[in-house]
Amino acid sequence: MQSSSAIDLDPTDLRLLELLQADASLTNQALAAAAHTSPATALRRVRRLVDAGVIERRIALLDPGRLGAGLTALVELSLDRQGAEHLDAFEQRAAADAEVQQLWRVSPGPDFVLVVHCADMAGYQALVQRLFTQDANVRNVKAYFAVKRAKFDPRLVLRRPAAAGGTASR
Repeated sequence: MQSSSAIDLDPTDLRLLELLQADASLTNQALAAAAHTSPATALRRVRRLVDAGVIERRIALLDPGRLGAGLTALVELSLDRQGAEHLDAFEQRAAADAEVQQLWRVSPGPDFVLVVHCADMAGYQALVQRLFTQDANVRNVKAYFAVKRAKFDPRLVLRRPAAAGGTASR
């Protein structure tokens, strides 16, 4: 989890973020119209959200099925020594690997959970050699192979501030 402080977001900021999460390719004009604000306001607010780090980046999400699928695995990994330098060293190596899509340091249980996407089982085996087998500090690896993607939605639920006497809503 990122260790940065949250910034105050008003309803217009939240509308802009919801729209961008659904379609980051919207032009500023279309974004402003959908958010019921002026193009200048939309542009200024989006720039502020980018500068504040709320919007990390804008990307295209690809459909693995239309690209020949490949192999997705969720991997639990524990290290033998959990000193900060050992955790950081593994984290840096794993984060640098292109086939590691997500890397989470977790607690309790394993030290890390990885989501990896490889072309095939041979590609996964090569990743195992690169990241796990050659690292003497890797103690335990448990992999789960995806057989179906039932849901994939990277959007965050955005909560609006509670109105006086009301409750927060989506």
